Formats: sequence, structure tokens, C-alpha cells
Amino acid sequence: MSRKPRIAVIMDENTTAGGSGYEMPKTYFTAVHRAGGMPFGIPYLPDMVESVIAEFDGFVSVGGRIRFPHEWYIAGDGSRYPSSERLEVEQALMQGFLERDKPVLGICNGMQMLACLHGGRMVHEVRKAGSHILDHDNRNAIHSVEIVPGTMLSRILGTTRLDVNSRHQEAVVETSDRAVTSARADDGVIEAIEIPGRRFAIGVQWHPEAFAMQDHPCNSLFGAFVQATQNSP
Repeated sequence: MSRKPRIAVIMDENTTAGGSGYEMPKTYFTAVHRAGGMPFGIPYLPDMVESVIAEFDGFVSVGGRIRFPHEWYIAGDGSRYPSSERLEVEQALMQGFLERDKPVLGICNGMQMLACLHGGRMVHEVRKAGSHILDHDNRNAIHSVEIVPGTMLSRILGTTRLDVNSRHQEAVVETSDRAVTSARADDGVIEAIEIPGRRFAIGVQWHPEAFAMQDHPCNSLFGAFVQATQNSP
């Protein structure tokens, strides 16, 4: 590929203010650009989906707080986040990129969607799972994760432990045999998954883009993602 890979980045929105505008950190675009890709923000317009899947080389599903389908949660639980037009567009984009075996990187909300599209299940408030659960919904929190040896994520990061940020209330608590858990926090919370048999389909619960301007192992995650797009169909 002579040109730089074109990366579709789904936009986030200000759900806490009624969803009246797109709103997201610039670091998502910085991280992709520094890794050698050309990032483009994708709005919630269903008639754009097929063109984006056909014309772009990779897809980044970013963080956010939107209402997922009830069946994605364990029995008796469900999302209490606002509904969003993002869900339909994002789900179609993720499925379309996966079907064409184009690289997908899911971050926070994106990891959860990637897991649930492959049989995973979630809870809305992970802290209610037990007194041992860390405060994962804290923008100032840093905690360690254990990377599972032998996974694609472990090969990319080149380490078995990593200090990451934590900005989520919901969490994936069950995965199916169609997904591999590739990292956990010390309290057992699933922090990363990957889909075997795909060129690149990795989801992380933390926010690696926040480290884009630092010398941090997470930069290699974006590097591997963009590199994988070089051979996209």
C-alpha cells in the first residue's frame, strides 16, 4: 500500500448533555496518526456505513457511554445509559470490518461491543460484583493488568504486566469460546479480549490513546493495529 492507511474512527457524543453534539478527545486521532495512519471521524449516518467499510482500511471503536441491547447483559441486569444513534452505526461498522477481516481496535465501549458481538455478557455496575473490586470509574486511577502469555496482545506489548488508566462503570464479565481474554485487572475484571482467526481484532477496557504523547507500551498497540491494515483486503 503506497498511501497511508485510512482509519475510520467512530465519533463519540455528549450523551450527558442530551447527545446534541459529537465530542471526543483529540488523542484518538493523535495516536492513530503517530502510528502512521490517517484518522477520519465517522458520524452516525447509516447511509455512510457501506462506503466506510469499503473505502477504509481499519476501524477504531472509541470509548463512550451508550445503552447497549438488553440481551448483552447477564440475567437481571441492563444498561441505564442513554440511548444513542451511535449503536446502530457502530455495530454495523464493526461487523462489516470484521466480515472483511479488516483490523478492528475496540477501546472501552468498543471492547465491550466486540466481546458482546461474540457471545460475551456485561454488567452495568462492576463495583457491585464484590467488595474486592477496584474503583474502575475514576479518571485519576491507575491500576495494573496482567497480560495473558501467548496472546496477540502479549506479543504486541512485550510484557506480562502493564499499568493502565480506568474510566469505566460497565464491564464484560463473561466471554464465549469465540473470544479470548487477554488481560485482567488484579481484581479479576476483564481488561482485554481478542478474536482468534482475525487479522487484528483486539479490545482493551482502558484508554491507550491517553498515552499517545508519552513513551508508553500502549503506543505499540496502535502501531500494530495500523501495521495490520497494510495487508487488509
